[in-house]
Amino acid sequence: MTSFFERLEARAHQIDSLLCVGLDAHPELLAEDDAKAAYRFCLSIIEETSPLAAAFKVNAAFFEAFGADGWAALRDVIAAVVPDIPVLLDAKRGDLGSSSSAYARAVFDELGADAVTLSPYMGRDALLPFLERTDKGVFILVRTSNPGAAEIQDVRLASGELVYEHVAVSVDGWGSNVGLVVGATEPEAMAAVRALVPEAWILAPGVGAQGGDLAAAVGAGVRADGAGLLVPVSRSIAQADDRAEVANELRDAINEARQDQPPTDDLDRLARELFEAGCVGFGEFTLKSGAVSPFYIDLRRLASHPKVLAHVAAAMNRLVAPLDFDHLAPIPYAAMPIGTAMGLSAARSVVYPRREVKDYGTSASVEGVFSHGERALVIDDLATTGASKFGAIAQLKEAGLEVEDIVVLIDREGGAGTELAEAGYRFHAVMTVTDLMGRLERQGVIANIEGQSVAKFLNG
Repeated sequence: MTSFFERLEARAHQIDSLLCVGLDAHPELLAEDDAKAAYRFCLSIIEETSPLAAAFKVNAAFFEAFGADGWAALRDVIAAVVPDIPVLLDAKRGDLGSSSSAYARAVFDELGADAVTLSPYMGRDALLPFLERTDKGVFILVRTSNPGAAEIQDVRLASGELVYEHVAVSVDGWGSNVGLVVGATEPEAMAAVRALVPEAWILAPGVGAQGGDLAAAVGAGVRADGAGLLVPVSRSIAQADDRAEVANELRDAINEARQDQPPTDDLDRLARELFEAGCVGFGEFTLKSGAVSPFYIDLRRLASHPKVLAHVAAAMNRLVAPLDFDHLAPIPYAAMPIGTAMGLSAARSVVYPRREVKDYGTSASVEGVFSHGERALVIDDLATTGASKFGAIAQLKEAGLEVEDIVVLIDREGGAGTELAEAGYRFHAVMTVTDLMGRLERQGVIANIEGQSVAKFLNG
């Protein structure tokens, strides 16, 4: 079964377009104020712009205003789109229990839409009937394009996140068929959301009548591969004398804007953020071994930088996605925030070996809920040698858990991988120190001489 986003990816690639043509039957644009006129209006746009549309977005409100006739016309408009082009219903649904189930049936089964916009305000359980339709797509409101959105969506939480940032990270973990709605009117918010959810598709309304800058929105919202963004445009196309020409110009403008963006790399960004958060320092540092190092990595600081921590968790979760395990097992203390952030964003269970075993209460050496024989994925911030990992592994195994893989953010290249492999464990790292320094140097964050001193220390 082909999913909505697989179809969307295929269509966007096939015609080299991120343009989403809006079908908004505003009363003032219709020849007559009735459902038949709304149908004819939308049908003409479909016929003129189909070769250029990655998707169509139909606004349900303008059809619902006509009652039963409008509902029938809406169904006919959706059916008029050729099967290769996904159709998104802009309906902003969101309700509880049986009401949500009825809305899902109406949108997907009765109307035949391929995707729908949803409100996250009542939480994931309210949207389950939509999320469970994995062949369909949902675009969940994150940061909307209306002027009053800031009243609620830009409120800063105690965690330091803005509300829309919290929503973006949360809903991205709700299912494989989830996209996000972020208004093109706020490119800074768009960039923040893209940094938090680097892989998700974003629907970016607001270009045109609402004043959103197309180039700024595209630059902030496209994925590293130049895709992952749908730009809906309605009135500018609908009111044009030559709709195909305007749609073609918009498609080309979007493509020009995404080509103008320098290629980005999530790990380049993460390396820079670690440096800016003070997690990577240069100077003279005496290590536990007594050696004097020209650099120092302190990932305990991540707990005070929630955005960077979220990006670390995203990078770690991408790395571990192919692995088979039941629980994340961060090693106290530095890895605890990382493991917790990974668990929250990916909805994975977290257990952890205690640094000090209590001689009262349960006297548990491993905290969390688990069963004998389940697999624990050991998480740590850094690895120099394998010594610190073996103690945690032994503790987990003694409690009845199996351990096959160890994952760290940064490998200091002190032989940990070799030691763990010789003991029968698989070792994974998001970056090595060499890779980290190379990324910082290529971006001009550090000077070549600093990179050379690190390389000399590692090789010496």
